[in-house]
Amino acid sequence: MTVVRTGPRVVLKDTGRSGYAGYGVAPSGPVDRGAYAAANRLVGNPAGAAVFECLLGGLVVRFDGPAVVALTGTDATLLVGVTEVPSGQAVDVAPDVPVEVTTPRHGLRGYLAVAGGIAVPPVLGSRSTDALGGVGPPVPRPGDILPIGAAAGAGAPGREAPDLATPLVATVDLGPRDDWFTGPAIAAFLTAEYTVAPASDSVGVRLSGPPLARSRAGELSSEGVVRGAVQVPPDGQPIVFGADHPLTGGYPVIAVVHPRDTDRLGQARPGRTVRFALATDFLERP
Repeated sequence: MTVVRTGPRVVLKDTGRSGYAGYGVAPSGPVDRGAYAAANRLVGNPAGAAVFECLLGGLVVRFDGPAVVALTGTDATLLVGVTEVPSGQAVDVAPDVPVEVTTPRHGLRGYLAVAGGIAVPPVLGSRSTDALGGVGPPVPRPGDILPIGAAAGAGAPGREAPDLATPLVATVDLGPRDDWFTGPAIAAFLTAEYTVAPASDSVGVRLSGPPLARSRAGELSSEGVVRGAVQVPPDGQPIVFGADHPLTGGYPVIAVVHPRDTDRLGQARPGRTVRFALATDFLERP
């Protein structure tokens, strides 16, 4: 497979690397795990196969031989030669026919899977590229030739594109440092409307809204953080950690977002509104 064009940002992603946190290496992995898994199912790949994660489309590739591809994650379409293929469907591709991920109207990150997976050499057991730490395979560039693995079997039926335009409500559990915030701040966090800020990326979704006041002075010692942790720096504006989050943080974490909703937050464009709701059922908890 030859990379013809890459668009704003294209990286490789699989399920991420585990077991290296003690060495300062974060897990990484796809921003939208549900869309990543769906793309692999559509083309019959095993769960951990590597795919392209494409920010706002723009990726164009060609294949030396016949291929099967599928796009998920946004409402973008695949342009296979001159034929448009909706997101959520697998399609056969003839040799030398260009495959383009178009620009989506809603959502940020599309996942282009190829039957057999993208078989570049893994780095520390994973083919994911970590935007923060820089660990992983090189970022694909025009002219790169990437190997493809052997196709594993038939793909799953198609699926509808997700609804990425409706208001986003993220389910949270408070803590572990909610005691660092005033009662009115916690009430505001659970009732106010926040807006996704332009500085958001795969490391974290930065939000703009009512500042969250602390109930105590001073700063925490650095402690471990997880994907979905809502960290609040001194300006009071929350940051929801994403797939490429750091392993530690020194600002208090007011809450942790449900894993499903971190996927949805990772697809939220700047300007989209977000609200937080307290988990009311054990099954809603992270």
